[in-house]
Amino acid sequence: MCDTLIATKSATANGVAVFAKNSDRHPNEGQALKFFPARDYGANASVKCTYIEIPQTRHTHAVLLSKPFWMWGAEIGVNEHGLVIGNEAVFSKIPANKKPALIGMDLLRAALERAVTPGEAMQVIIDLLEEFGQGGNCGHDKELYYHNSFIIANHEDAWVLETVDKQWAARQIKDTYSISNCFTLGTQYDKASANLVQLAEKKGLTKSAGTFDLAKDYSDFLFTTFGKGRIRRETTFCKMDDQKGNITAEAMMNILRDHKDPNFNPQNSITDLDVCMHSSFGPIRGDQSTASMVVYMDKDNPIIFATGTSAPCTSIFKPIWMNSAFLLDLGVDPTGVYDPTSVFWTHENLHRATTLNYAERIKTYAADRDELEKKFIQGAFKLNNASFKERADFTAKCFRETAQAEAEWLKRVEKIPARKKFLYSIASNKFNKRAKMLDVK
Repeated sequence: MCDTLIATKSATANGVAVFAKNSDRHPNEGQALKFFPARDYGANASVKCTYIEIPQTRHTHAVLLSKPFWMWGAEIGVNEHGLVIGNEAVFSKIPANKKPALIGMDLLRAALERAVTPGEAMQVIIDLLEEFGQGGNCGHDKELYYHNSFIIANHEDAWVLETVDKQWAARQIKDTYSISNCFTLGTQYDKASANLVQLAEKKGLTKSAGTFDLAKDYSDFLFTTFGKGRIRRETTFCKMDDQKGNITAEAMMNILRDHKDPNFNPQNSITDLDVCMHSSFGPIRGDQSTASMVVYMDKDNPIIFATGTSAPCTSIFKPIWMNSAFLLDLGVDPTGVYDPTSVFWTHENLHRATTLNYAERIKTYAADRDELEKKFIQGAFKLNNASFKERADFTAKCFRETAQAEAEWLKRVEKIPARKKFLYSIASNKFNKRAKMLDVK
């Protein structure tokens, strides 16, 4: 479960588009920020994706990805040309293919490596989709099969692309748009595959071509309803709409941190799902926001603000520039097991401890989090035309200061008594045991 947002340049405070995404995955599914440089390949080269091998392109662009450790593809990414993509799991009355093929995250990475513009990226995804299909287990520690939707954007153009098996529809985005775990393109799309409507007619999902509605006719009831995709999508869309013309990178960060209830407690429900997601007991609350990214899409020097850690409400967005991303040092790449030398897992100490008495424990550092993040944002904008070294040094400094701050915040948090509810304790103890995290308190 995820949420992806775009505010095009007509909707922002200073005419620069801003992209944002929370990646929601299994709590123990370590997700790393990884840089892959541009490369050239021979005429007959191939690339092994998560499950299948496909022909490699002759040249791949440099990319910065936020990727679950076990897959080739990525949940969120940016390439050297300022192209950004985020994907969403969507669930259809047409069952997702369980046979290994390309998963949505593979399609995302391939598009970033092979395209310069949103239009080109969309065509890469469509071509691969039609040739190889999408399918295979997309879950970690569970089986989960789904179709995919995407927001694909750069500084001047943005598209939403929604898929059902090998069928697809796309719409160019004006002002703002958000996607979640639901289809959004009802009757309003600019392009579509030749058999999109015919498949719905053949399967008896629509009465006729004249009454076809993609979101209504293709949407699966169970996953779409209980995943709360429509509710979360309404939240993100309305929050952007309320700020249209004044949207900033900070505003998008705040949306990614959204909890509907001002007295939010992740232990209170086994069915509620917010934009900022925390795992709990049962199948509906099985995921959490394991990574977040906001991209300020300046035409010449995009600034990537990434957490590299779970739960944006307990994390800090740190600035990164593509031309220095190869210098990122986030410790050992995270896996599904706790490792104190990994930035992702070190933060989990703070995140998981905070949830044990969220209302009281978050108060001990929320103001400091906001102040430190504000300093990072202001510093990044001041350095956006600075030298390579100045920007690289600043990124390293931000990650270093964050690590120091979070170590101090964990000490504060642990001084506040934990309050564990029964079902939440069962779930959190299970997650911690599997990750070999034995000291969360």
